[in-house]
Amino acid sequence: MAYSSYSSGGLTSRRTNAQKAAMVFGVVFLLIGALGFIPGATINYGQLYFSGYASEAALLGIFQVSVLHNVVHMLLGFAGLAMARRHSSARLYLLGAGVLYALLLIYGLLIPLDSDANFVPFNTADNWLHAVLAIVMILLGIFLGRQQGESRSYRGNPNPGEGSIPN
Repeated sequence: MAYSSYSSGGLTSRRTNAQKAAMVFGVVFLLIGALGFIPGATINYGQLYFSGYASEAALLGIFQVSVLHNVVHMLLGFAGLAMARRHSSARLYLLGAGVLYALLLIYGLLIPLDSDANFVPFNTADNWLHAVLAIVMILLGIFLGRQQGESRSYRGNPNPGEGSIPN
């Protein structure tokens, strides 16, 4: 049986740090979205509504969630996995999702949490989490360059036996 390898366009074992970060965030967001639909991981599960501040369900008993909130997390997770295929799209994902979380933070701080404007819904814990996610994702998107994770090339003397010990 013949095996083919496709390193251009597909996932390979030589991912950049930006690709790895996008993949990790993608998996985490998928898990968070899925956990929001699991009784036990989400308390007051019977009070899980499609959207709105009236949804009393709380992921891990901390973060107020709704069906819409969980679906958004899952969509962000799928986007992270899809965009992790290429370095440039992985960085775009990190920056774009970071900006999205910054906007959600601003929105969450400006609206009354007990109003119809809080349709996602958010609570104070969500706002703090959005602040951390915005900062971390934007910084990763900016500073993760082209280098490979563990497979960086050696840039020293190609013949380490020659000239490495002074005479």
